[in-house]
Amino acid sequence: MDGLAALLIPLAIAYFAAPFVALFMALGNRTRARELHSRINDLERRLNAALTAAPSPGAVPGPPPPMRESAPTPDVSPPIGVPPVAAPPAPAPVSAAIPEPSPTPARTPAETAARVAAAMVPPRAPPPWRGESLEQAVGTRWVVWVGGVALALGGVFLVSYAIEQGLIGPRVRIALASLLAIALIALGEWTRRNEQLSGFVGVPSAHVPSILTAVGTTIAFATVYAAFALYALIGPMAAFILLGFVAIATLAAALLHGPALAALGLVGAEVVPLLVSTEEPTYWALYIYLAVVTAAALALARVRLWRWLALTAVVAGVLWALPDIDAAATNVLAPHAFHIVVSFALVALLVVAGFMLGPDIDDGVIDAVSSGTLSAFVLVAALSVVSVHHDALSLAAFTFVVVATVGVAWCAESAAAAVPAAALLSALVMAAFAAEREIVQLLAPGGASAGAGGPEPSAANVTLHLVLGSGLAALFGGVGFAAQGRSSRAEAPMCWAAASVFAPLAILAALYYRIAGFERSFPFAALAVLLAALFTVATETLNKRPPRPGSAAAQAIYATGAVAALALALTLALEKGWLTIALTLTAFGVAWVERGRALPALRWLAGLIVVVVIARIAWEPRIVGDDVGTTPIFNWLLYGYGIPALAFWAGGHLLRKRADDVPARMVDAAAILFTVLLATLEIRHYVHNGNIYRVSSGLTEIALQVCVGLAMTIGLERVRARTGSIVHDIGAMVVAAITLAGIVFGLTLAQNPLVTGAPVGPAFINLVLLGYGLPAGLAIVLALMARETRPIQYRVIAAIAAVALSLLYLTLETTRLFQGPVLTANRVSEAQQYTYSAVWLVYGVALLVAGLLLPSKPARIASGAVILLTVLKVFLIDMADLAGIWRALSFIGLGVVLIGIGYLYQRLLFPTRAVAGATPPAPDAPAPVSR
Repeated sequence: MDGLAALLIPLAIAYFAAPFVALFMALGNRTRARELHSRINDLERRLNAALTAAPSPGAVPGPPPPMRESAPTPDVSPPIGVPPVAAPPAPAPVSAAIPEPSPTPARTPAETAARVAAAMVPPRAPPPWRGESLEQAVGTRWVVWVGGVALALGGVFLVSYAIEQGLIGPRVRIALASLLAIALIALGEWTRRNEQLSGFVGVPSAHVPSILTAVGTTIAFATVYAAFALYALIGPMAAFILLGFVAIATLAAALLHGPALAALGLVGAEVVPLLVSTEEPTYWALYIYLAVVTAAALALARVRLWRWLALTAVVAGVLWALPDIDAAATNVLAPHAFHIVVSFALVALLVVAGFMLGPDIDDGVIDAVSSGTLSAFVLVAALSVVSVHHDALSLAAFTFVVVATVGVAWCAESAAAAVPAAALLSALVMAAFAAEREIVQLLAPGGASAGAGGPEPSAANVTLHLVLGSGLAALFGGVGFAAQGRSSRAEAPMCWAAASVFAPLAILAALYYRIAGFERSFPFAALAVLLAALFTVATETLNKRPPRPGSAAAQAIYATGAVAALALALTLALEKGWLTIALTLTAFGVAWVERGRALPALRWLAGLIVVVVIARIAWEPRIVGDDVGTTPIFNWLLYGYGIPALAFWAGGHLLRKRADDVPARMVDAAAILFTVLLATLEIRHYVHNGNIYRVSSGLTEIALQVCVGLAMTIGLERVRARTGSIVHDIGAMVVAAITLAGIVFGLTLAQNPLVTGAPVGPAFINLVLLGYGLPAGLAIVLALMARETRPIQYRVIAAIAAVALSLLYLTLETTRLFQGPVLTANRVSEAQQYTYSAVWLVYGVALLVAGLLLPSKPARIASGAVILLTVLKVFLIDMADLAGIWRALSFIGLGVVLIGIGYLYQRLLFPTRAVAGATPPAPDAPAPVSR
C-alpha cells in the first residue's frame, strides 16, 4: 500500500497540474500566432507599395516630387481571421541629389517585384526586451529551478526509501549515488553541447545544463562525505582528496556553466576541511590544498572577470589563516607562513589589475579590489607576528609581503592604496613590539641575577627589530619619494607620499619607546631632526620640478612631515610631557603649511591632531603625572596647556583665513578648551597645593574661577566681534553659562560666608573683595559690552548678575566691618542694620545716576529694584528691629532719597516744557509729559 501511495501521489499532482500547464501553453501559442499574423500583414503592405511605385518598362523617369514630411501612419493590424486591407499607394521618396540613372535592360514586372520585395525586407533582429510576464517566468525559469531541486530531493528520497526498506547496503548506496552524480554531470554536459535554452529570444532563462551539473556535483559532495562520515568506507585522507577533487572539478566546470556553479564549487571546496576532521590535523596538507583551491578560484575569476569570486576566495583564505595563529610551534608557524605568502603571491599574480596576469586597467587608476586584497594578507601577516610575539619566521613572512606590496604597487598603480595600509601595519607591528617592553620588564630577573645566563629578555630582539624598522622606514621613505611624478593622476602620488612620511616617523617613535622608554634620548632626537631635514629637502625638490598630478599634495604632505619630525625631536630631546606640546605644534605647523598649499586633507589632518591631543589630555590631565610641580603658575600645567592653547589659537587663525569650515572650528574650539582648562587647573593647583584632583572647593577657589570665567567671557566677546566665528560665539555663551552657575550655586549659596561662617580675612583686601567685589566689576563690564551685541535676555541676565554681586559685596563688606573676620560671630546691632539700609540706598542712587548719564534703561530698572528692596527692608525689618534714633534716621534717610529720586526723574529724565500761550493746567488736571 505504501508503494501504491507513492505512485498515486505524483499522478494526482500531475492530473491537477495538467490543466494549468495546458492553459499556459495555449496562451503562449496564441501570442505567437498574433505576432506571426501581424508580421505577415506588414510584409504584404510593403510589397504592395513597392509594386505600385515600380516604373513600367521603357518609361522615362520624370522630375522627383517635392520632399515633404509625412505624419507616421499608425500600425493597425486586423484581428485574427479578418483579411488585411491594402494600404493606398504612396510615392517612393527620391533624393534630388541622386544623378539620373543610366539606361538599364528592361525587366519584367515579376522580376521587379521580387527584387523590390527582397530589398524591402530587412534582416530580422531580436525584439527588445520589454519585461517578463508571469507566463514567461514560469515557463522559462521557475520550472527548471524547481525541477533541479526536485531532482536532487528525489534522489535523496529514493535512497532514503531504499535504506528504510533494507533493500541495499551501505556500499551499494554509495555506488548508486556515485552513478547518479556521474549520470547527472554527463547529462548536463550532453545538454550543454546540444544546448537548447528555454524561453523566447531576449527573455532571461534558466540554463538547464548548469542546473543538471550543479545537482550532480551536490550529490557527489554528499556521496563522498557520507562514505566517510556515515559509513566509514574511506579514511580521512581519501575523503579529503576526493572532496577536493570534486570541488576543483566543479570550479573547472564553472568555466562552461556559469557563476552559480563557481559559487557552489568554491563554497564546497572551502567547507571540505571542516567536514573532514582527524585527531592529528596536518596544517601542511590543509594549506597545500587551500593553495590549489585558491589558485583555481582566482584563475576562474580572472578568466571570467568575476570579481565577486576573487573577493570570496580572498576572504576565505584570510579566515583559514586564523586557526591556531597564536601557536608558536614550528610545525604550525611554517605552514601558516606558507599559506600567507602563497595566497599573497596568487592575489598579486591573478587579481591585481595591470600586473602580471591581472586584468587591464587605465593608467593611474587605483583599484579597490587590487589594493584591498593585498592589504588583507598584509594584515594577516601582521596578526601572525603579533600573535606569536614577533617570532623570526613570522617576521620574515611579514617582511616579504610588505616588500612585495611595495614592489607590486611600484609596477601597478592599481595597488597604490595598499602602500599606506602596509605602512600603517608596519608601524603597528613595531608599536606592538614596543608595548611588550612593560611585560618583559615584569618578567625579567632583577638584582644580582639580572643578566645571568644570557641576554635579558628586554633586549633579546631589539637588534633584529632595530634593523627591520630601519629597513622598512628606508623602504617606504625612499620608494615613496622616488614614485613622485610617475603617475598621470593625483591619487597614487598622495598614497606614496603619505606612506613615505608616516612610516619613518611612526617606526622611529615606536623604537624610541622600546629602547629609551620615553626618557630623553639625544640620538633618537638627532634621527628625528634628520627626518625633518629629509622631508624639507623632498618638499623643496618637488617644488622645483615641473608640475605633475599630485605634486602639490605631495609637497604639502612632506612639509607636514617636516613639522611633525621637528615636534618629535623636541619630544625626544626634552621631557615626556613635551609629547603633547609636540602634537599641538604639529597642528600649528599643518595650518601654516596649508596656507601655502590649499589642500583639504591638511585641514582635516589638523582636526585629527586636535582629537588626538584631547584624548591624550583626557587620559592624564596633569600631562606629566605626579611631576607637575608645586610652584604656583610656573609649573608643567602652564607648559602643557599654555603652549597648546597658543598653538591652537594661531592655527585656528591661519585656517580661518581660507575658510571657516569644520577643521578650522575644531582648532578654534580646542584653543578655547585649552585656555579654560589652563586657568581652571592652575587655580586648583594653586589653591590645593598641587593636587588638582582635590574634591572639595572653598570660597577662594570658587571666587577665582568666577573671576577668570568672567574675564574669559569678556575676552571671547571681543574676539567674537572681530572674527564673527560661531565657535567663539558659542564658546562665549558656554563660558558665561558656567560662570553664572558658579555665581548662583557657589558664591551665593554654597560658599557664602554668611552660610558657612568661614573667616574672610582683613577689613578691605579680603575674600569678600575677591569673591564678590571683583566679579561685580567684571560683570558690570560684561553688561556694558553686551548692550549692542547681545539680545535683551542676555543683557538682562548680565545686569542682574552685576547688581546682585555688587549688592552682595556691599552687604558682606559692611558685615565684615561690624563683625570682624567671621561674619556670623555676633548678633546684628542696630547700627549695623541701619548701615545696610543706608548703603543700599546709596547704591540705588548710584545706579540711577549711572543710568541717567549713560543713558541705560537696564541700569535705571536695576536702581528701581534696589530702591524697592530698601523700602521693603525699612518698613519690614527696620521698623521691627530698630528703635530710637536709628529707626528715625532710617525712615528720614529713606524719605530724603525717595524725594531726591523723584526730583531727578522730573528734572532730568521726564522734564515738563512750557509752551508759549498755553494756559497752566488746573490743579486736578494731569500735566503733559514730554519724553
